[in-house]
Amino acid sequence: MRTETVTSAQNPKIKELLALQEKSRLRREKRLFVVEGRRELGHCADAGFRIRTLFTCREICPQDEIEDIVRRIVTSSPDKGNDLNIIEIPATLYEKAAYRGSTEGILAEVEYRDRPLDSLELGENPLIAVLESVEKPGNLGAVLRSADAAGADAVIICDPLTDIYNPNLIRASIGAVFSRQVVTASSEDAIRWLKLHDIQILTAQLQDSERYYDTDMRRGTAIVMGTESTGLSDVWRKAADAHIRIPMLGRLDSLNVSVSAAILLYEAVRQRNSR
Repeated sequence: MRTETVTSAQNPKIKELLALQEKSRLRREKRLFVVEGRRELGHCADAGFRIRTLFTCREICPQDEIEDIVRRIVTSSPDKGNDLNIIEIPATLYEKAAYRGSTEGILAEVEYRDRPLDSLELGENPLIAVLESVEKPGNLGAVLRSADAAGADAVIICDPLTDIYNPNLIRASIGAVFSRQVVTASSEDAIRWLKLHDIQILTAQLQDSERYYDTDMRRGTAIVMGTESTGLSDVWRKAADAHIRIPMLGRLDSLNVSVSAAILLYEAVRQRNSR
C-alpha cells in the first residue's frame, strides 16, 4: 500500500482519471473505470473488485471514513491491499476530477471484471431481468437498482449500447451494478442460455400479450424489456414463452423502462411470497 499527495491538474494520474470518466474506449483499452462516493465504492469493494488507485480528499472525507473504505478493500481480498495506491488531493483538484458534485471526497480507479453468462450463479427458481439495446445509462442504472431491491438473481444486458461501467450508470444504480450479478451477451446467446437452464422467457410488449399479473412468475423467469422507442426485436418475441403487458389507462402507450422493470419484478416477488 502506497500513499502520495498530488496537487496539480497536470499530473498524469489526474489526467488519466479525467479521461476514464469521459471516454468509454479508453476504459476498455485500459480495462479501468472510475467509481465515486463511499456507498458505491463500498459495494464495489465488498463485491471483490480490484481497486487499483484510491483518490481521497481529507478536506471533504473524514480520515476515519477513508480508513473504513481501505479496510473494506483489504478485507474483501487481503492480497489486493498490497497493490493499492492512495493519492491524496486537495478540494480544488477533487472538484475538477469528480464526475458529479457531492461525492463525499473519495473516488477510485477500478479494474474491469469480465462477466460472461457462464459466470452466473443461480438459485432455485431464479428471477432475471433482461434488457435489450437500452442506450441511456441512467435508465440501465435505475433498472439495476430495482433489480437489487427486488432481489433478482441477475441482470443480463443484451447487445449493449453503453458500457456497464459508465459513470452515469454506476451513479444511477447507487452501486447495484456491483451488488447484483450483471453480465452482457448477445440476444441469441442469452436466449440459448435461458432455454438451457429451463428459465421461462416473458417479453414485455403491447402486441399479442396478456396482463402481467395473469402470468405465472413463480418458476424460473426472465423478464425481457427493450427500449421505449423501438421495443423488443423479433428474435425475443419469437423466443418468448409468453408476452406480457402493463395496462396503460391513459393516452400514452409506454412507461420508462426502469418503471416497467420495477412493476414486473415486484409482481414476481408478490407471486412468490403469496404461495
